[in-house]
Parts: sequence; structure tokens; C-alpha cells
Amino acid sequence: MQPTPPTTHLDRRSVPPHIPQIMTDLAHIRNFSIVAHIDHGKSTLADRLIQSTNTVTEREMKEQMLDAMDIERERGITIKANTVRIEYIAQDGETYVLNLIDTPGHVDFAYEVSRSMRAVEGSLLVVDSTQGVEAQTLANVYQAIDANHEIVPVLNKIDLPASEPERVKEQIEDVIGIDASEAMLVSAKSGIGIPETLEAIIKRLPAPKGDRDAPLKAMLVDSWYDAYLGVIVLVRIMDGVLKKGDNIKMMQTGAKYPVDRIGVFRPAMQTVDELGPGEIGFLTAQIKQVRDTKVGDTITHEKKGCETPLPGFKPSVPVVFCGLFPVDSAEFEDLRDAIEKLALNDASFSFEMETSAALGFGFRCGFLGLLHLEVVRDRLEREYDIELITTAPSVVYHLYMKDGEKIDLHNPADMPDMSSVDHIQEPRIKATILVPDEYLGDVLKLCQDRRGIQLDLTYAGPRAMVVYDLPLNEVVFDFYDRLKSVTKGYASFDYHLEGYREDNLVKMSVLVNDEPVDALSMMVHRDRAEMRGRAMCEKLKDLIPRHMFKIPIQAAIGGKVIARETLSALRKDVTAKCYGGDATRKKKLLEKQKAGKKKMRQFGKVDIPQEAFISALKMDS
Repeated sequence: MQPTPPTTHLDRRSVPPHIPQIMTDLAHIRNFSIVAHIDHGKSTLADRLIQSTNTVTEREMKEQMLDAMDIERERGITIKANTVRIEYIAQDGETYVLNLIDTPGHVDFAYEVSRSMRAVEGSLLVVDSTQGVEAQTLANVYQAIDANHEIVPVLNKIDLPASEPERVKEQIEDVIGIDASEAMLVSAKSGIGIPETLEAIIKRLPAPKGDRDAPLKAMLVDSWYDAYLGVIVLVRIMDGVLKKGDNIKMMQTGAKYPVDRIGVFRPAMQTVDELGPGEIGFLTAQIKQVRDTKVGDTITHEKKGCETPLPGFKPSVPVVFCGLFPVDSAEFEDLRDAIEKLALNDASFSFEMETSAALGFGFRCGFLGLLHLEVVRDRLEREYDIELITTAPSVVYHLYMKDGEKIDLHNPADMPDMSSVDHIQEPRIKATILVPDEYLGDVLKLCQDRRGIQLDLTYAGPRAMVVYDLPLNEVVFDFYDRLKSVTKGYASFDYHLEGYREDNLVKMSVLVNDEPVDALSMMVHRDRAEMRGRAMCEKLKDLIPRHMFKIPIQAAIGGKVIARETLSALRKDVTAKCYGGDATRKKKLLEKQKAGKKKMRQFGKVDIPQEAFISALKMDS
């Protein structure tokens, strides 16, 4: 949950500085995460906790201290959960070690949140006191409750004129069902209420449990690749003690390694002599492949290790698939290296090789959502300098064949002949949308248009909470963008997979100059195929540059064309040199040009720019 540590603190080519080991008993350790909806102030609260405990100097302090990636800073979102160790002298004079994990708020990175939860005992639930409980607030707090966390509600932004702490306290009790009477009132930006919050962490969150004398049992929380130190593993020690030079074993893979270095994040990397029960830190051990470090694995000593492993994490299940191809086919090996390195830092990203007649060699990649897809694509282009073509996002369909076989279809281009398919099932989601009352009608219409089935409609104060059963296929394109635009940004949205259901689905192919374009094939509902096809053809007509010959753009289901647009040819004025004289001379030149264009169309190659592929997917703009 820690990407490459921020380079402002540490020249990573140097060995991380060493700090003298202070034995910390379990009663003086608190491990907690910060959870909230997007933009409710998690990272800012983490900044204030770091600043008020003098964990870093004023000179090193900066906004969003734990958001280390450029893309996190640009978008203003947390993508990777990050950890930091804080030492705090409480009002009773005792020194406490606080291990804080700042988690993402967006639905696509819920897997990061669930992993973080298993490494800690408590959570600060941050709620914006001007906006109240949102969809992701609910999703994240339920994950904390599932992990048996003690939860301390924190009402942020109380210095704003629109703040309504009493109303939000009531809302937390009504909607979530946890006691908010002693909620902390803070302003993470100006520092109001931060000392009280630190005291509440000490008094209201439980200390970790663990036995120092038991065999080593450590949870592998995350791992990522560092160009200088190799694979870095983030661990939470449950029992026993981990020291430099120990020989360790991964219980899932059976791999054995000697430990080179152990340390903690403050938030720069600092080496220590040992990590005891209840502590969170990192180790490096000459691990070459991140594949050897499975998230959720149990680390123990090679000799006299623990008997039973920890339960681990449920593996993440990708819900959106798309193809990534290099614009220049010579960069395929570079793309392979980049994807393998990126997959080291992101356990929820999966990939396999694929080929396309139009695009050459590339990879079929699985993501947790469309934002996850965008972030991975941006990181590949930026960090590894590779230009990419991204195919239409699709979900996994279950095909039931007439001979009884069941096939998982990841790519619509691989669709077998429909005559051999008995029926197709598509994934469905349960979506929770919180929206102000005045926009409710627009939201209901949007969900109905996307083949949604309404399950529930309740009110939490002035806002409606709508629960819909929706096909995931209709959501992955641009549902979130449309939802934000029809509600002027006031709606919040969360979803989880509910299972598969049969529906009347067909594969729609797009043909440009009578050649099928694999990258634009998609699965659509038969009732909406014509509308989708027409929209796609109209869009491509605007996006594909004109050539010297006429280009037909068609959408087809099987052999039947359901929509067509024609891109007119660029014309050279071949009659410009004719001054007066017989009209047949002009006619002869035009006929010659016409024959040339016909031949050109037959052999001509249509260049479709990358922007056309990406823009063509945003259907409803």
C-alpha cells in the first residue's frame, strides 16, 4: 500500500537512515486506517497528524504528504494506500507509536481499502460536515465493520459556513447505525481538533494483541518494486519478532529468503533492528520477482515457524477488461516490461498476451473499474514513455453453448458463431446512489435508460438513497460521468457485483471500408443495438480523417448491417487546367478520377488515429 516513497525525503540511492530501536510494548501501539468518501479530507487529516506530532520537519512538510505519485497529486485523489509511523507523547506523558494507513476513497480502489483494514484494529471514519454521509462512506465503513474495527467518527471541515455537525451526527446514526454522540469535530485544513483526535486514538482505539515469544507470524500486506532496493514487502507482525539476518519462508509459495533490511516508514524509509508484535514495517530480502510475494500470504521463520497460516485476503476480481497495444509495434517488449513492473505495485491489475489483426501484439488487461483503467494507462504512458492504443472496455460474459460447454468471454472479438450459443449471461451490479431530492427524477431516468431495475428508494434527510440492479456493461462506459453531469456533481455512487443473469445480448461489429475493426467490437443488448450502432458510426465519421477515397463506416450484427455513415473523399480539382473548350474534355478527366478513386478504395488503407478509439467509446456525450 506504499508506492515508491516520496523522493523529497530520501535520496533512494542511499541506504535508508537507521534509527535506534525502542522496545514498544503492545499497550503503547495503536494501528488505524483513515476511511472516507472521495474529497472528505482523509489525506489532509493524515498531513495534520504527521505535522502536529513533528514526524517530519517543517521544511520537509508538504500537502498530501502520503500521496507520492504524480498522478495522485494531479488528480487530487489517493490511489495507493500509504502507511506512516508516528510517535506521539500523550497528555499522560507516555509515548505511543501510531501506525496510520491513509486509504483511497474511490470505488475502483476498494481492494486497497479492504487489505489495509486487515492490518489494523481501528478506523477513523472521516465525514464532511457540510455534505454528510455519501455512498463511499457507507461502502468503506462496512468494510471496517466486517474487519471488526473500533470506529471513531470524525466530522471534518467544521470551520466552513455550511457545516452542520449536529445534522451529520444524526445522519451517521440513522444511515450507518454507529454512535456519533462523541464524534470528533475537526478542521483538517486549519488544525482545529487535531490534539483531541490524537487523544481519542489513544483512548478509544484498542491496542493490538500478539505474543512476542511465539513463532513469527507476519501478514504480507503489500509489495512493490524499487529500482534500487528490489522488491519491498510491507508486513504487519502478528506474533513473534522479525530481525535483520533472519531466514524467512513464505507459507503460500514456500519460497525462502534471508532478510537484508527491515524498517519503518516515517514517511521516509528508516531501518530498525527488529519489528515486534503489533508493528507495521517493511523488509527487503533479495526477492527478484514480485510474483513470489502474494498479498495476504503469511511470513514465518524458515526453522521453528508457525503451524497455521493467517486466513489471507480474498483475491481481487477484475470487472472491466480492455486491450492495451503499443502504437509502435516495435515497443511491444518495452510494454511487456512496463506492465510486469506495474503489476508488481498493483495486485488488483491482471494481464495476459493477445493478438489483433488490426493492432498486432498487445495485452488483455483486467481492472477494477474505469478509473483504475485510466490510472494504469496514464502510468504506463508517463512512467515508461510508451504510446498506447486502448480498445473498448468490456466485461466478462458467460456463454452457454448448445453442447453444454460454458465459456468466459473477455473480448467481444473472440465471440464464437451465434448459431452454436444457447444463451449469454451478463454480470449485474447492485448500485447505491445518494442524490439530492431535486435531481432524483434525472437519476431514475438515467438508470432506466441503462436497463436498471429499481430495488429500493429511501430518504436520509433531504437526500434520496436509491438502490438499483444494473448491468455492469452499461455502467463501465460513462455512467459515472453522466451521473455527475445530470446531478451537477452532487450525487455519489458505489456498487458491488451481485452475480450473472441471462439477457438478449448480441455482438456488434464495426466495419471501416468493409474491414472489421476488432478494437471497436462490443456486446450490446439487441433492443439498443441500432441506436448504439448509429451513434458509433456518426462519431467515427467525425473522428476519422478524410482520405482521397470515399470510406463507408458500418455497424453490423452478424451479416446484417444496422447502421451506416459515409465519409466523403478529399477531391483534387482535376479540371482546373481546362479553360473553355469542349465539355467532354472535363467529363473525361472526371471519369478518369472516379475510376482512380474506385481502385484506390479497393487497395487503400484507412488510418484510424488513437483518439478515435478512445473518443468513440464515450457514447452518450
